[in-house]
Amino acid sequence: MSRLTHFNQSGEAHMVDVGAKETTHRTAVTEGCIRMQPETLAMIQAGGHKKGDVLGIARIAGIMASKKTSDLVPLCHPLALTHVNIDLTPEPENTCIYCRTTVETRGQTGVEMEALCATQVALLTIYDMCKAVDRGMVIDSVGLLEKAGGKSGHWTREGD
Repeated sequence: MSRLTHFNQSGEAHMVDVGAKETTHRTAVTEGCIRMQPETLAMIQAGGHKKGDVLGIARIAGIMASKKTSDLVPLCHPLALTHVNIDLTPEPENTCIYCRTTVETRGQTGVEMEALCATQVALLTIYDMCKAVDRGMVIDSVGLLEKAGGKSGHWTREGD
């Protein structure tokens, strides 16, 4: 197992020095879902929410969150993202909305945290917009599916 990189030899938290790392094309793909009552999902799909386009607003919120990750997670580097894509797919058979996020950059460190942050905030936005009709919604299964670029190369979650 690798060592934790955000701690120095004295055990103190620090920002990892990426200055000597090679600049490469880096991508990360994450997923998650928000489970809800069938009536809530039907309302979102019908576009009948009085606050507006739930999925459109959630997509924008996720994109904005990806760009603000270093402001939220203390030891993340600020990154110039080159692409963010958030797909929000209603799944009536599972009474949920599935979120799949892809984030890209050309840089010296990966974009896993930006993709995870985007997925979480997109799903949180759905919760926020729909909590008046369904407080029992549950966000789950958020995780990294795949990352590419950098010294460690390509990684895909096993079993997927």
